[in-house]
Amino acid sequence: MSDDSRDAPVQRLTPELAKRELARLAAEIARLDIAYHREDSPLVADAEYDVLRRRNAAIEARFPDLIRPDSPSQRVGVEPASGFAKITHARPMLSLNNAFDGEDVREFIAGVRRFLKELQDDPAIPIEMVAEPKIDGLSVSVRYESGSFVFGATRGDGMTGEDVTANLHTIEDLPVVIAAGVPDVLEVRGEVYMTRNDFAALNRQQEAAGEKVFANPRNAAAGSLRQIDAGVTANRPLRFFAYGWGEVSAPLADTHWGCLQRLAGWGLATNPLSRLCSGGDELIAFHTEMAERRHALAYDIDGIVYKINRLDWQDRLGSVSRAPRWAIAHKFPAEKAITVLRKIAIQVGRTGTLTPVAELEPVTVGGVVVARATLHNEDEIRRKDIREGDTVVVQRAGDVIPQVVTALAAKRPRASHPFAFPERCPECGSLAVREEGAVARRCTGGLVCPAQAVERLKHFVSRDAFDIEGLGGKHIESFWKDGLIGAPSDIFRLGERTETIREREGWGEKSLENVLAAIDRGRTISLARFIYALGIRQVGQATARLLAKQYGSLEAWRRAMEMAEDRESDAFADLVNVDGIGPSVADDVLAFMAEAHNREVLDDLGRVLAVEPYAAPETRASAIAGKTVVFTGSLASMSRGEAKARAEALGAKVAGSVSIRTDLVVGGADAGSKARKARELGVSVVDEETWLGMIAGS
Repeated sequence: MSDDSRDAPVQRLTPELAKRELARLAAEIARLDIAYHREDSPLVADAEYDVLRRRNAAIEARFPDLIRPDSPSQRVGVEPASGFAKITHARPMLSLNNAFDGEDVREFIAGVRRFLKELQDDPAIPIEMVAEPKIDGLSVSVRYESGSFVFGATRGDGMTGEDVTANLHTIEDLPVVIAAGVPDVLEVRGEVYMTRNDFAALNRQQEAAGEKVFANPRNAAAGSLRQIDAGVTANRPLRFFAYGWGEVSAPLADTHWGCLQRLAGWGLATNPLSRLCSGGDELIAFHTEMAERRHALAYDIDGIVYKINRLDWQDRLGSVSRAPRWAIAHKFPAEKAITVLRKIAIQVGRTGTLTPVAELEPVTVGGVVVARATLHNEDEIRRKDIREGDTVVVQRAGDVIPQVVTALAAKRPRASHPFAFPERCPECGSLAVREEGAVARRCTGGLVCPAQAVERLKHFVSRDAFDIEGLGGKHIESFWKDGLIGAPSDIFRLGERTETIREREGWGEKSLENVLAAIDRGRTISLARFIYALGIRQVGQATARLLAKQYGSLEAWRRAMEMAEDRESDAFADLVNVDGIGPSVADDVLAFMAEAHNREVLDDLGRVLAVEPYAAPETRASAIAGKTVVFTGSLASMSRGEAKARAEALGAKVAGSVSIRTDLVVGGADAGSKARKARELGVSVVDEETWLGMIAGS
C-alpha cells in the first residue's frame, strides 16, 4: 500500500485515500488489541496507540459514510436506535452539598468531627483535605477493564446515566488504553468541559454556519457530548479532568490525594491547581485565591470542592441520600448586574404553588443573558419592597438560578405602587389560599386548574421521572390543550393516535417513531422513579427512594398508605419513623393518596405499565440485613450518626422510634424511654458491645 494515505493530514485526504486509511487502521488497531489484551504483550507504547485511535475517529468524523463494520469505534459501542441507551452506575454518582461562605465551611468540618468519634473526643487531631477547583462542565464516569476503555456514561440522575461511549472516545484527554498495572476494573469519574477560547471559536463557527450559538462553555460542552452523531462531537474541542473514581477492583491508595496522583500517573488529566490543605483557614484562603484568579483561567470554575483526604474516613462518613458527607462544594459569590423589572408574573406549579417571577430587561450576568428571575414568594416581595418598573440588582445564586437581590429605590418611577399578590389563581380563578404558618399561597383548584394539570404532566415525563425523550413541555401543553392527553396514562396510549399526531405541525415520521419508542421504554420503571413522577408535594428524588426502600413494591406502598390513614395505626408510625420523612412529609403523601382521582390515576397507570420493585443495593452479608434498628443513648465507640450510617450500609433500616415492627434496639449509656418501651413490646435490646460483635467482620 502506498504511504499516501498513511502520512496525509486528515484534512487533505480524498475519499479514496480515506477509505484505504480506515481499512489500514482497523486492521492495525485490531492487531494491537489482540497483542495487548489476549497475549499481555503490547507491541507499541500507549501514546502511539492513542494516536492511531484519534486518527481513526477524526477520519470517520470527516467521512461518516466510510465508517467500516469492523471499525474500532463500532466495536466499542454503536449508536442506539433512538436517543441514548442507559447505563446503571456500579456505584452512585452523587451530587454535592454546597457551602456559600466561610461559616458553612467551618460547619461542614464541625459536622465531620461530630460524626467521627475520635475527632469528637480529640479536637487537636487535624483534618487534612483536598481542595479542587470545581470545573463548570458535565460529570461522566468512564469504565476501564484490564486497562481498556469499555464504556462511559453521564451522571444522569446519579443512579443511571446516558451511554455516551462513542462520544467520549473522541476526547483526547481520555486514553483508549491506560498503563499496565491498573486494577482489572477502574471507573474514572471526571468532568468534561470546554475552554473559553475553544468556546468562542465554536460559537464563531456555529454563527458562520447559521446554526445556534451556545450561552456558555458549560452548555456547549454538555450539548457537544450529548450528540447522537459522535462525528459531531469529534469536531467539538472537549477536554476532561479526572477528579475521582467509582467501582475499582483493587484499592488505588490510602488517601484521596494519593489516588489523584495514581490517576495522573496512568495518563489521565487531573487539575494541577488542586491543593492539600489542613483546616478551615487554609481551605478558605485557597478559595479566596482562586476567586481572584478564576477569570484568568482558561476554563470556567464556579467554586472549590473540599474532600476529606483519608479514604478510611470517607468510607466511615458515607453519604446521605444525595450527597457524600465527606465532601462539599464551596461556591463563589454570585455575580450581579443591574436592570429594569418590567413586570411581576405569577406562575402556577404542579402542586398549585403561586410563584412570582420577575420579567426583566435582558441583562448579562456571569456570561449568561437573563430575562427572568425568581422573586421567591409574596413575603420576599413585601420585605424587599420590589415593584414593577423598579431598577433592580440581579444575581445568579450559585452561578445558576437568577434572583432579584434588591430594588434601587432612588431610581423608582414616581407612579409606582406596591405589588398586590393575587388572591385567586391566574390560571383557573380558584381561590389562592395561604395556610397558617405557610410561606406559599396555593391554588385550591387541584387538577381542575390547567396549570397544575399541565405542570404535573411535564414533571411526569421529565428526565428524572419517566424520561420520555422527545415529549417536551411544548408538546405536553399542545397535546393537553387539544385533548390528546389529560391524565398520565394517556401518554402511554398515544400510539393509538398516530394518525392525529402525524398531521400536526412539526411531527415527521422519524420524530413520531422516536417518541413512541421512548414511551414504550418508559412502560417499565423503577418504584422510586415512579413515586417521584407522581409529583407529590415534598416528595423529591431522595424521599421517593426512601419510600421505595421502605415498602419495596407499589402494591405494598399503596396498601400501607391506606392503613396509615388511621393516625393511631402502626402503619402511620412506620411511615413517620422512616428517617428523613417525618409528620409533615407523611401528611402530604397521605393527602395525595386520600384523593379519589389520584387513586384512579394509579389504577389506570397499573393497566399500561410495569413498576419494578425496589432493588436494594448489594450489601455484605450481615446479621442485621433487613432488620429495623433503633439507637438510643450515647455510644462510646462511634457517634450516633456513624452507627446509623454503618447499619444502613449493612442492609438495615434505621428508625427514630420504637414500635412492634422494630427488630433491635441498641442502647448506649443513659438509654431511656426507648429502651423501656422496647422491653415492654418484647423487642430485643442489646448494649454497645453486643452490637459491635454483631457487625464485626461485616
